[in-house]
Amino acid sequence: MEFGTLSIGDVTRDPVGGKLVSEHERLHALTRIAVHAEEAGFDVFALGEHHNPPYISSADSTVLAYIAAQTTRITLSTGTTLITTNDPVKIAEDFATLQHLSNGRVDLMLGRGNTPMVYPWFGYDYEDSLGITFEHYELLRRLWREESLDWVGRYRAPLRQFTSVPRPLNGAPPFVWHGSISSPEIAEQAAMYGDGFFVNNNFAPMEHYARSVELYRERFAAHGHGRPENGIVGAGGGIWVRPNSQDALTEYRPYFDAHPIHSRSGLSLEQEIARTGLTVGSPAQVIEKVLTFPQHFGPLRRVLFGFDYGGIPEAKIHEVIDLVGSEVLPVLRRELAV
Repeated sequence: MEFGTLSIGDVTRDPVGGKLVSEHERLHALTRIAVHAEEAGFDVFALGEHHNPPYISSADSTVLAYIAAQTTRITLSTGTTLITTNDPVKIAEDFATLQHLSNGRVDLMLGRGNTPMVYPWFGYDYEDSLGITFEHYELLRRLWREESLDWVGRYRAPLRQFTSVPRPLNGAPPFVWHGSISSPEIAEQAAMYGDGFFVNNNFAPMEHYARSVELYRERFAAHGHGRPENGIVGAGGGIWVRPNSQDALTEYRPYFDAHPIHSRSGLSLEQEIARTGLTVGSPAQVIEKVLTFPQHFGPLRRVLFGFDYGGIPEAKIHEVIDLVGSEVLPVLRRELAV
């Protein structure tokens, strides 16, 4: 199993200290976090794509290429790349290029995006999002696998004798995950192609995401890719870790209370910890929580932790990276291997 960190690249004022870092500072902080994550033993660094404030992660392949030049082992991923508002030709080109520059250390997670206002900025209608998702991904797959491609679709200009360059490294396209919050159609799409299926596992009860995973596994088998348990599943999970659980709760609470999504849920921090994939506490509590994930989702290929958002100072993020790397990941690898 792989363990990684997932960033959404937000620029948010620290509700405790009051500091708001610049976009320049935040972009370089993401690089430092990724480099430190590799040093601490994480397997994956993933960055989500957004085009609206307060995020600065609009060019995820560019940021990941910069990180690739400063790392040697860690897999560079996205979480997610917008298959809807991006041109599949540009996705094919950008991530094949990143594949070459990183010597193959790249995969990507595709998603529709959950911000309807973004669609018109790129010439699309949010009501068409599912149709665009299916069409764009079918084209992306063909671009990576075929040369001199002739293609006609509904949402993009046709292609005539087109070859995407560079070609995928050694002829093998980057591995693709499909990220989903609630759409059964995305579970079906991932299953049909035998791709990975990733559930956010934040902000909603884990049972909600478990239903999507169950559907994916059933359809994965129905499409002839193996048994349901062979499905390639990943799950997220927000964490905040301190040696003492009470210190973790005290430190994290103001960030939880100020978070725009957490604050809308109407649940307390303790209630969210009990119901969702969020864990705030000691290393032992994080380990205990993550070891329950397979009970909800079955065998997992990847777990991504989110903890660098909401204006939390970068120095504290590096402390968490060290703590997770030294006290959480070794135990999880040992226990889940058994």
